[in-house]
Parts: sequence; C-alpha cells; structure tokens
Amino acid sequence: MNSEHSLWQEIQQGEGKTLEFKQQLPKGDQLVKTLIAFANTSGGKLIIGVNNNRQVFGVQEDEADLMDQIASMLYSHCEPTLLPNIYLESIQAKTLVVVQVHRGSQLPYYLKHQGREQGVYVRLGATNRQASLEMVHELERQRLLQSYDEQIAWDAELEKLDLTPLEQAFTKVGKPLDQTRMQSLKLIRSEQGVLYPTHGLMILLGLYEQVEIKCSRFRGTSMAVFLDKKEYRGDLFSQLDQAESFIKNHLHLKAEILGLLRTETYEIPLPAIREALINAVVHRDYSNTGRDIKIGIYDDVLNIVSPGGLPNGLTLDEALKGRSEIRNRVIARIFKELGYIEQWGSGMSRIQELCQQAANPEPTFSETGDFIDIEFHRSLPPEQKKSSEKSSEKSSEKSSEKQPLILVLIQQQPQISAKVLAEQLGLSSRAIEKQIAQLKQQGKLERIGPAKGGYWKLKI
Repeated sequence: MNSEHSLWQEIQQGEGKTLEFKQQLPKGDQLVKTLIAFANTSGGKLIIGVNNNRQVFGVQEDEADLMDQIASMLYSHCEPTLLPNIYLESIQAKTLVVVQVHRGSQLPYYLKHQGREQGVYVRLGATNRQASLEMVHELERQRLLQSYDEQIAWDAELEKLDLTPLEQAFTKVGKPLDQTRMQSLKLIRSEQGVLYPTHGLMILLGLYEQVEIKCSRFRGTSMAVFLDKKEYRGDLFSQLDQAESFIKNHLHLKAEILGLLRTETYEIPLPAIREALINAVVHRDYSNTGRDIKIGIYDDVLNIVSPGGLPNGLTLDEALKGRSEIRNRVIARIFKELGYIEQWGSGMSRIQELCQQAANPEPTFSETGDFIDIEFHRSLPPEQKKSSEKSSEKSSEKSSEKQPLILVLIQQQPQISAKVLAEQLGLSSRAIEKQIAQLKQQGKLERIGPAKGGYWKLKI
C-alpha cells in the first residue's frame, strides 16, 4: 500500500483522537494546542490542506515557508521542546503538509505563555481540552512511571483500617497476607520508619468517596424513567458482587434444551459481564474525585461506563487488539493475585469472544471524552423489540430535531450544563449527551476547559 493511498484512507475516517484537519495554517495558538494535546495523549497527525468535511484542497502557500512557520511556532510557544515530523504528501495532485507528533516522554507539554498549570492540553475525541490540575498531576506521574494507587495516603492511619475484606479475599485463594507481603504488593509503604497505607489499599477497601458503583434500571431506551436504582460502596470485591447481582436481577433468562436437560442462561453471558465489570474497576481513574462507575440497564442495552478514558496514551484500536497499559498498578496486581485477571490485555477481546461464543451481538466499545463506554446489546422478545425500536426511533427523531435549539441555548449560555439543557428541552440526559456527541463529531461544537468551570464554543 503506497503512502498516498494510506493517507487517503486515514482522511476518509475523519477527525478523531489522533487526527485533525486544517484547510490552512491556523492563526494564534490553535495549531500548537493541537500538537501539545497529541503529545500529551496518544500522538497524532495534523494535516494541513484538508477541511472538516474531508475535502482535499492542498496548501496554497509556499510549502517550505509553511513548514518553517510550524517549526518556529512550536519552538516559540511549546515547553518542553517538541520535535514533530513535518513532511509533504501528495493526494489528487495536491500537496498537503503533515505534522506528525508521537506521544512525548517529557510530560506534560504546555503553552509557554499560559504556564504549566493552565497551558496543558489533552486530546478527547476530536477536540483539545485544557487539562485539569488532576490530569496535569497524572501526566507527571506517567513521566515518572508512577501510578496514583502506588502513592502514600498521608492522611490515613494504617492501624485504624479494617483489613478484613482484603484478608478474606486472600484466604479464599489460599494465600497469606502478612505485613511483608503487603509491602511487596505496595499496599503499604514505609517512610522514615513509619508504615502508611497507599491509595491502592484505601481504594480496595472502598474508603474514598469516588470508589462507588451506581446501578440503574430504566424504562424503555432513555433515562427518563427509573424502575430501580442502587448505589454500592464498601470494598471493591463486595461492590463487584453486588453490581453483578443487580444486573442479573434485571436480565432475561432464556431456556435451551440440551439433550434431555433444560438449561437456563442469561441473555448476555455472565462471564462477559464479569470481565467488563472487572475491567471497569481495575482500569478506571481513581485520582479524580466526584466520578464513579455507572451501570445503566435499558430495554435494548446494558451500558457500563468507567471514568478516565484509556490510560497512558492507549488508543481504542490498540486496546481491542490486546495491547495493555496499566493505570492502577497496585489494584491490577491484587486482582491478578486473586485470579480475577487471567492475562494482561485480554479484557476487551475476551468480552468479544464470550459474546460470540454465546451467539450474542458483539458489544460496542467507545471512548467518549474521558470515559470508556461498553454497551451489551440485549435480546428482546419480538413484541418488546418492536415496541422498543419504535420508541427508540421516536426518541432519536425528537432529540435530533432539537439540535438547532441546543446550539441556540449554548450560544446564549456558553456555560450551560447538559442537565439544564435536558430540562429546558424536555429530553433525557442520555439523549442530550448523544446529541452533543454528534454535534462535536460534525465539527459544530467544542468543549473548552473541564466539565466544571469550562464552557461550550460554537464552531459554525
């Protein structure tokens, strides 16, 4: 495959986490922000000479001057020094300038004039977002090859912690858990002769507010009406058990005759659900308070949402192919010790295989902003499926019609929240989130700054 054909295929996929188009060299900090975001996230390519609709125009300026301008802008505005690969490509007899950046090793990269605390940008979907202070700290940890759960929880006193849930989990698999073992697993660390718990131990025991799983069963295919709702706290092992029980209570059983025996199985294979729950618990971002794992059961799907996005620059395509990056080293090591994890990097592919073996539809994986979303598609009885499809179509049509109103409200109130938008337009939060995601993909809307304190920017 020649390079022209390869680049053409990339362009046809559209903008995303590792690809952005510009018809001409952007003014101000826009270009530098994009390249900084690429370097801080998963790397990427900025292609100049292509518009948002994937139309190839080619560059109109002198190519050598343009390449010099880009190198000069990066040198003047980016810290630490970023050295991209800048080269020319020809498509349809038109010349494009490609700026390729790999994920950097000197994280975090930032705009010099904004400083290290305000000038760090990361890539979320097809947009650049100003990194929160928590994200800046996470990038610093990644540079130092540390994880949040390995660090000492200075405010906690080890002797006051009830270690019973963890001890019981180790006893079940016939393994001892003495002080020496806890230190080797980095559950505790010694500082100036004093033993302290790590964040990993505190998380495993469920002693932080963000260590929570929220489960909901909704009527129909939207979040408009709750049928059941539970919030589970406590140690991670009991949370997993309780979340699995909640899901089983709201799934259908299907009967099969195997020989002379009648067996009942759940409509979604339980091993696949367990794998998804373990993935969510082990790989989520615990450093950012106020966010938790959310499980939503609708008539058409089982949805598991985990906060934090993919760790350490990993892309969704790489994760689906089996590449593994561990965000929480302590938690992952404990779950491996206890037999919850069989093989690193096998989570997503194993979930797919288990659904295929059960003749179920393949689950949908997506990275939406800094959340990982897994949707298991449910098998509904024909009459319920027909009713659900009609309801879904009506809901989708209704919410799509509201896109112009969403843009008007955002133009009037750039800091408006999705919740307020849902209330004002009479839609569910889930429907609003889907429409906002579509507007972002269409290049009409951009989020500037964090979820709290940030604002919306129209791009039309």
